[in-house]
Parts: sequence; C-alpha cells; structure tokens
Amino acid sequence: MERLRPAPEDRPPLVLQERFCYNYQMTILYILLGVLAVVVLYGIFAYNRFITLINRTKEAWSDIDVQLKRRYDLIPNLVNTVKGYATHEREAFEKVTQARAQAISASGAAAKGKAENMLTDALKSLFAVAEAYPDLKANTNFLELQRGLSDTENKIQAARRFYNGNVRDLNTALESFPSNIVANMFKFEPREFFELEAGEEAARKPVEVKF
Repeated sequence: MERLRPAPEDRPPLVLQERFCYNYQMTILYILLGVLAVVVLYGIFAYNRFITLINRTKEAWSDIDVQLKRRYDLIPNLVNTVKGYATHEREAFEKVTQARAQAISASGAAAKGKAENMLTDALKSLFAVAEAYPDLKANTNFLELQRGLSDTENKIQAARRFYNGNVRDLNTALESFPSNIVANMFKFEPREFFELEAGEEAARKPVEVKF
C-alpha cells in the first residue's frame, strides 16, 4: 500500500524553515547577479563612450593641427614678400618670425591658444606695415598669400569650435555621476579647451587681410 506524503502542515517545521531559507538565499543571489550584470554592462557602455569621445577629440585636434601647419607654411612666404618692399621694417619681421617659432613649439591646447594669439597680433602688425606700400598690396603673390591666410584663419576657427564642442562633451561625462566612477577607474583625464586669451576681443577674430 502506497505511503501517503504528509501534508505541508504535517511536515516538520525544520524542513519548512530550511526550504524557506534556501528560496530566500536564491532570490538574493539572483538579485545580486542581476545588479552585477547591470553594473558590468553600464561599465562597458561608459568605457566605450569615453573612448569614442576621446577619439573624436583627438580627431578634432588633428584638424586644427593641419590648419595651423598650413598657416605656419604661409607665413615665411608672406614675410619674404613684404621684405621685398619694406626691407627696413626689421622689427615687424622679427616679431612675426619669433611668434611663429613659439607657436610651432607650443604644446597643449591652452599654451597653443596663447601662442596663436601672439602670432595673430604679430601678423596684424605686418599687415599694418603693408598699408604704406600700394605696390605691395597690388602684388599678385601678396594677394594670393593673403587669400590663403584668410581661408586658413576661417578653417582654424571652424576646427576650433568643433574641437571645443567635443572637449565640452568629454569633460562633462568625466564630471557626471556615475560615469565619473568609470573615468576614475581607468584614469581618463579632462582635455583643455583651445581658446584665445580672455579680454582680447580683437584677437578672437581672424586676421584682417582685406585692404
């Protein structure tokens, strides 16, 4: 004759307590595993987002670097062209040459911005010299150089805005919670903005090369 299983209420209290503890422990384990999975997935997402932002920032800086190098290449030809008409303006030539060298050697967005500011001021002095020489202003080579420089200045400004926008997004993510936890874990660093010196509104505009 088959033995009848005891009803739940007839089972020993110890068995029921053990089963309750087991179920409770498994529930806690599943919750912990779920939380851990969410944390890991968010960590991967945040890390990949930082890598994307950093790469965009590097790409944006490369665009600035290309335009700055183009500017540096144009300046010696510009100086030599002006020298052919104003050989006695030695101070203006030396100022531009020195500012160009400092801009080339500057490293970091903040230092680069300051050096570019100085170079802009030096170029303005050079074009002020050219004002006194009508033949120079009509020179084909000079006109071509000023067009090239003006175009480069406009491209630098556009590249600077794009770079600063990416730096802003990166720095915001680095400071925001909880993404800042991931940033600290992997030692991601904020980037500097490429800015002109505060308070010098004239230096914020491209070099004026129209006569």
